[in-house]
Amino acid sequence: MSLLAGSRVRPVSAETHNSTEHHSGLNAAAMLTVYLVLLVAVPSNVTISALGSLGRPSMLWGLVLLFWWILSRLQTRALDARPVRQPLRWVFMAFLVVVLVSFAAAMLRGQPADQVSPATTALLRLASWSGVLLVAMDGIRTYSDAAILVRRLAIAGAALAALGLAQFFSGQTLLEWTTYIPGLAFEATEAATRGSFTRASGTAIHPLEYGTFVVSALPLAITAAVNKGFRTTPSRHAAWWWLAVALILLASLVAVSRSAIIGLAVAVVALLPAIPTMYRWMIGVGGAVLAMAVFALIPGMFGTILNLFVGASNDPSTQSRTAALARVPEFMSSSPLIGQGFGTFLPRYYIFDDAWVLLTVELGILGVLCLGGMVLAAIGSAVWASGHSPFQDTKSMSRAFAACLVTIAVLFAFFDGLSFPMSAGLLFLMIGLTASMRSIAAADEVLTASMRYTARPELPDIAAELPPARRATAGEA
Repeated sequence: MSLLAGSRVRPVSAETHNSTEHHSGLNAAAMLTVYLVLLVAVPSNVTISALGSLGRPSMLWGLVLLFWWILSRLQTRALDARPVRQPLRWVFMAFLVVVLVSFAAAMLRGQPADQVSPATTALLRLASWSGVLLVAMDGIRTYSDAAILVRRLAIAGAALAALGLAQFFSGQTLLEWTTYIPGLAFEATEAATRGSFTRASGTAIHPLEYGTFVVSALPLAITAAVNKGFRTTPSRHAAWWWLAVALILLASLVAVSRSAIIGLAVAVVALLPAIPTMYRWMIGVGGAVLAMAVFALIPGMFGTILNLFVGASNDPSTQSRTAALARVPEFMSSSPLIGQGFGTFLPRYYIFDDAWVLLTVELGILGVLCLGGMVLAAIGSAVWASGHSPFQDTKSMSRAFAACLVTIAVLFAFFDGLSFPMSAGLLFLMIGLTASMRSIAAADEVLTASMRYTARPELPDIAAELPPARRATAGEA
């Protein structure tokens, strides 16, 4: 309580407090929303013609976020929230050090001319992801900002799922319109197929990238539906969130992807303990009914999905992943600690359908430990937030972000997720958002502590500023 007792700063409710000083509505939630739109709405194989491979709009906006974060760090501002230690910050710094040391060592060893440019591009991509992570971690500091992003991520997942369903039933990519926009380059691709079914990819480059985003959005959509969109006042549109859940479930079932089904199971199992029992039964029964409807109405779908698992040992992609593990020691032998260099291991050497294995080759043991440590540190912050915040909605968001991040980390074992812009951008965005819950929970603790001191004349009664649901929760703490 020394912070409150020695300060004239009046605590305010999370719904009315803004996370950062801003002008004209420009804050971290708005900046990250722009990134999310560019990441999902703009096809991943669309670039600005003049910039080549560096011209992906989401990547450029990530660099803007990094510049914006650096400027915010250089400014002197009045302290409006208690500083919170973020374990993720230190692990992330270690990851950056490993990347830079590995890059320098690779350049000193000498590289073929066609590997220097991809390695440099990889550093710029990492800088862009860093901007996203840092703005999410340090800029999202209130319940209201986090709720906005939960809703928007759930909507993005549902919209991408709807596009994927349209592609599945039409057999077309439906993205040809991008070729008519001047100044943009679009790498046209045909819709992938498996058996007699079209494999949807949405706006992603590959169906696995699409499946990762859609399935990972499921915990956020379910949490938004259970909590009625995290609105402070009742809304008659709250039931629409269940439509988003249904779209994501349906798109995952018809993705004709083994990894999408596995990711769906991981997302549900990771989230179910965090939601009320009534909703667990609703999701379980509803999901089963939806699956039976899909198998009954789409001839051959059940057999195709069953063969994905029964015949997995004979599947070329499974055999490729198994054979890749045997080649890892060979590629790591020259530099086991820091690897061959981030972005220098080109497909002509070998194709690893596993982001964690490829990262081990490129950044060595230290690099993969640091990225794994980043994921664990972010999840740890969410667990900390769930245990310390007295507000049930903060707990729900923390668990949803953690379940989303666990799903992404598992699915990265099925394809090279860091080589695809949508999946890589989503990973770093979710790492930052999951870690941000630690700051939000710490602010919740200060808020409820101040409410216990309302009898003191120098501290105002802020309980009246809270919505009824959060006021009741805080009163029980």
